[in-house]
Formats: sequence, structure tokens, C-alpha cells
Amino acid sequence: MLATRTALGSVEEIVDAVREYRKDGEKLPSERDLAEILNVKRHQLRKALDILRRSGDLQQTRVRRAPTASPRYSEELVRLTNPLEVLEMRLVMEPGLARLASLRASPLEIARITETATTPADASSGEVDLSFHLAVAGAARNHLAVEFYRMLRQVGVDARVSIVQVSAPTCPKRIAKRDTEHRLIAEAIARRDPEAAEAAMRAHLLAVQERINERWNAGAFAA
Repeated sequence: MLATRTALGSVEEIVDAVREYRKDGEKLPSERDLAEILNVKRHQLRKALDILRRSGDLQQTRVRRAPTASPRYSEELVRLTNPLEVLEMRLVMEPGLARLASLRASPLEIARITETATTPADASSGEVDLSFHLAVAGAARNHLAVEFYRMLRQVGVDARVSIVQVSAPTCPKRIAKRDTEHRLIAEAIARRDPEAAEAAMRAHLLAVQERINERWNAGAFAA
């Protein structure tokens, strides 16, 4: 942790100082306390934090939304769709999001993608899977696409014929296979390889689609 220091002269110096502060995994204190620690004016610190957020080094400040903003989709849409349609839309969107993530992800976002690519022994398989895909989508840095993607996943969860049964496997072998596919995507993003990232995401979703088709043909889903 940094002690109170000599006043910094520019916003760029403040940016570097905040990065230094976070090197050891330090959680940033309040804006007021951080300004005192760095011995800078609050308005200068805000400019530096904004630069760090736009570069992806800090998470964007989330704006709280009123409850009236939800749901973002209609019940009719939920009733009309099915797991195959949800997967088809994921195949349209996610390979492109993985490509963009490989080009735009910050080191912090890459670390998050890599972390969620492997399912811990005591974790919920479905939650880890969703966290991974949301991390990739967020790293694409396209707010409109991320909102569409969140809605798509929510429709998949809420649909009468839920996709959760196949997208969140509980069999250890299936989880291991899915994690392997996730790690291939994460590795391609980490080495900034858009072609490989896009291809790895498509291959992963095609594997999920195959499992859905198997269940569908076996009558595992209600009409």
C-alpha cells in the first residue's frame, strides 16, 4: 500500500500511481481517501479513474436501474422460442464477441476470462459457465451487444424448454470437456488471436448444440 506522497503533476502520473497501487491486488479505497493517499485533487483523480475505466484497467461504474426497467423481453417471446433457437442466436453472436475480446480485452478482463474458464470443484457449474461467457462478452467492449447477449441468456434460462439442462452439465466428464473448450477460447483471447478465438468459440457452441440435438431427438424436452 502506498503512503501519502508528494503531489503528482499530471493526470498521466496519477494513472501510473493508481496502477502501481493495484499491482499487489489492493482494492481501491474511496475516492476521497485515494486522493489523500496520492496527494492529488479530487477532480484530477476522477479524470485518471475515467481513463483507467475506459482502458479496461478498472471496472466500469455500474448505474443502478429502477425495477421498472425489467424485464427486458416479453413473455410472448419466451413462449415462442426453444433451446435450438437460443443456441442458433448464440452461434451468430458469440464467435464475433470472442473475436472482439481478443482485440480489445484489458489485462484485467483477460485474467477474469482465464479464471472462469475452469470450474472449481465446489462451484456451481452453470454459474461458472455463465460467468465465463459474460466475461468474454464484456471484454468485447460493445455495450449494445452485451445487453443483447444478456437478454438472450436470460431468455434461454426462462424459456419453457430450458437450455440450462444442457448448457450447464453436472457430469464431471462433461464439465472437464467444457472447461477444455473454454480454456482454448481464453488462451486465444490472451494471445490476441482473433481467428483462433472466433473458431474456438464456434467449436464450443457447436458441441453444445450437438448435445441439445441429442436430447431433443431423445425426447428429453417438452414440446
